[in-house]
Amino acid sequence: MRLFLQSCAMATRDYLHEALLSACGILSLAAVLTPLLVLYGVKYGIVATMTERMLNDPKNLEISPVSSGHFGQDFFAEMQKHPDVAFILPRTRAIAATMSLAAGQGMERRALPVSLEPTAPGDPLLARHVTLPEGHNMIVLSDAAARKLGLTGGDRCTGHVERSRAGKVQSAAVDLELAAVLPLEAQSRDVAFVPLSLLEATEAFRDGFAVPALNWPGRPPENGQERSYASFRLYARSLDQVGSLRNFLNAKGIEVYTKAEEIEAVKSLDSSFTLIFSLISTAAAAGFFASTVSNALAGVKRKERHLGLIRLLGFPASSIMAFPITQALLTAVFGMFLAAGLYAGAAGVIDALFRFSLGDMEQLCRLLPEHFAITLGLVVALSVLAALPPAACAARIEASEVIRDV
Repeated sequence: MRLFLQSCAMATRDYLHEALLSACGILSLAAVLTPLLVLYGVKYGIVATMTERMLNDPKNLEISPVSSGHFGQDFFAEMQKHPDVAFILPRTRAIAATMSLAAGQGMERRALPVSLEPTAPGDPLLARHVTLPEGHNMIVLSDAAARKLGLTGGDRCTGHVERSRAGKVQSAAVDLELAAVLPLEAQSRDVAFVPLSLLEATEAFRDGFAVPALNWPGRPPENGQERSYASFRLYARSLDQVGSLRNFLNAKGIEVYTKAEEIEAVKSLDSSFTLIFSLISTAAAAGFFASTVSNALAGVKRKERHLGLIRLLGFPASSIMAFPITQALLTAVFGMFLAAGLYAGAAGVIDALFRFSLGDMEQLCRLLPEHFAITLGLVVALSVLAALPPAACAARIEASEVIRDV
């Protein structure tokens, strides 16, 4: 072991002594690695940015039924247990899911009809932007609705629901508190997100039933009858599970709207980039392997007398083999660090050129620390593999040949 380490130390000193040749090897490796790092950085950056943008918009995870149906408690219980479902909540009939909101007094009084959407803790759309409301009378308004009503978080308003019975218009009211305002990018329509219980109460009142919890008059509610819903709000756990949920629902005879096509387009782009990068990387690796083998063989031939003298001093064949392997490893490490530095400069230029189309935290050319670690591991492994044939040639050098030559 001592002789082996001494051999590695001599190989390192020889590598530093031949600084010009060593620098050429380092530059050659960096010239191969830098374009590959930049290419993969652009590939990863584009796909990661597109994926993050899709993930940051919960609407890409949403799955909505094409038409109204009859969805009972068994359906919702089954879907809540489905491993691909992140969130599901019943929707009432669209015609009943409306309410007129009024705010202000006197001449400043404003009224606005809004659509009602059910929400609950865990709602991906609201959780992304606001704090979810708690309580029967807490609501979240879209930015458009809040501006038209002149409301901000913490303000109060009144919700009015009307129905026609026996030729007479009947109305009911409920006091509401605005918990938060949903940004425009999350919802552009006039929408109020309310607890499911309030949405159910609105539908029941329009159907002529009383709502004792809100003191709304009507005929007594029907007891013992299982409630069914016309629709639902459903979100998948991830982009990969949108397609599987769509297929699952289609198999149950439920046609749905999804963003599965857009998600598949991103996956297809990723696959195409990966194929192109793989072909280029394979060609570059083959060239680097051949170059490393030829350079190491040339080095062994050039230093054949010196290596023979080292054998004459009593160093075993394994120590002689360490000579070209050590120098190949040094080239791999230094070349990798140089390529990483050149990549960082190129990535900065690329991101600066396309800054106008990127967000504050987005990068068009991006690599993670693990990418550099994997690349270094592959380069080191390929360098060692390429140095093995020259190392075998070095191990076959006979000291007797050196003595005759001397």
